[in-house]
Amino acid sequence: MAYKALAGLILFMPYILWDVFLKGMETLSQPITLIATAAMGLEGIVKNEVQELGYDQVKTENGRVLFESDLSGIARSNLWLRTADRVKLLMGEFDAYTFDQLFEQTKALPWEEWISKDGFIHVVGKSHKSKLYSVPDCQSIVKKAIVSRLQEAYHINSRLEESGARYKVEVAILKDRVTLSMDTSGSGLHKRGYRVGQGDAPLKETLAAALVKLTNWSPEYPLIDPFAGSGTIPIEAALIGQNIAPGFNREFSAEEWGSVPNTIWEQALEEAEDLANYDQPLDIIGSDISHELVDIAKQNAMEAGLADLVKWKQMRVQDLNPKEEKGYLIGNPPYGERMGEQEVVEDIYQSLGRIMASYPKWSVYVMTSYEDFEEHYGQKATKKRKLFNGFIRTDYYQYFGK
Repeated sequence: MAYKALAGLILFMPYILWDVFLKGMETLSQPITLIATAAMGLEGIVKNEVQELGYDQVKTENGRVLFESDLSGIARSNLWLRTADRVKLLMGEFDAYTFDQLFEQTKALPWEEWISKDGFIHVVGKSHKSKLYSVPDCQSIVKKAIVSRLQEAYHINSRLEESGARYKVEVAILKDRVTLSMDTSGSGLHKRGYRVGQGDAPLKETLAAALVKLTNWSPEYPLIDPFAGSGTIPIEAALIGQNIAPGFNREFSAEEWGSVPNTIWEQALEEAEDLANYDQPLDIIGSDISHELVDIAKQNAMEAGLADLVKWKQMRVQDLNPKEEKGYLIGNPPYGERMGEQEVVEDIYQSLGRIMASYPKWSVYVMTSYEDFEEHYGQKATKKRKLFNGFIRTDYYQYFGK
């Protein structure tokens, strides 16, 4: 009888496995909503990037872009989004005016589909113009609701171990509307994994990528950054030029989640490798007046795997001498905000304007907070765009080549 039972189990086994496989495939294809957060003024660029990844159910709001995807979108968006700050998984949205409502509606969400029974749950929060204004209380209630849901789902009567993967949950309340999300990125997406050194005021990698993407530069044209600092703009331009995924060299929080299978990440990495165009020739130059910063830029480029793709020079802007008839200059020069720097900065702007006036087919893009930039550069910009470099309000002056 034992042999017959075993034989029956073996015969039936493929059907069990097939059923599990089908259920697994169904889970992988379930639509989810992701939130790509963005710095003020960059929402449109992030939206374009999301759409370039093939996602068409996209909604843009202040500081964020929402889009529908399947599970693979968690890996692909983290790997590919160059200008977003991070990617979050939307768990739910609802109105709440009391702590009881916050607790019950949070508990009603399917947290067990994402969080393992030993998951470490860290809740952060913010509240603006809402009845539930105490952020610490909101965080505590959301944590209790999630724990209560998991205890019931996993049939646990004691405290949760919280010794496993980390799940960062955010409760954001705006005008009594609650948004609950989980961070899939971990460290911000600007941390590409290549920066081994930096100057005093480093430009975020996500903003540097945005400065390049706001131009119509393509890799067959030369690109110069005469204020390269630690090399962020030239490095990001090289990654764009060879279509290298910016997150290829780092890890993400959701890689530890059992709810996102390893195969998802493996497939996304394979796709990134297949789409990279390592044979694309580039003519990118980064220069700076500081020997030390040029050395740091070289190290960062080497860490990014771009050692031979970007040329680095120690040079004053006054010695700038483009060799090609047509190209692109993209720079983030000093702003002159420190005491005694104003005259030096004005001289830099004047020198840049005089030099580039001899290259009418070059397109020039300069980001600065200095309000009289155009006066010292000697020409009104074709177009201006307001951007924020951290908390500093700047203008991106765009001069289109003829």
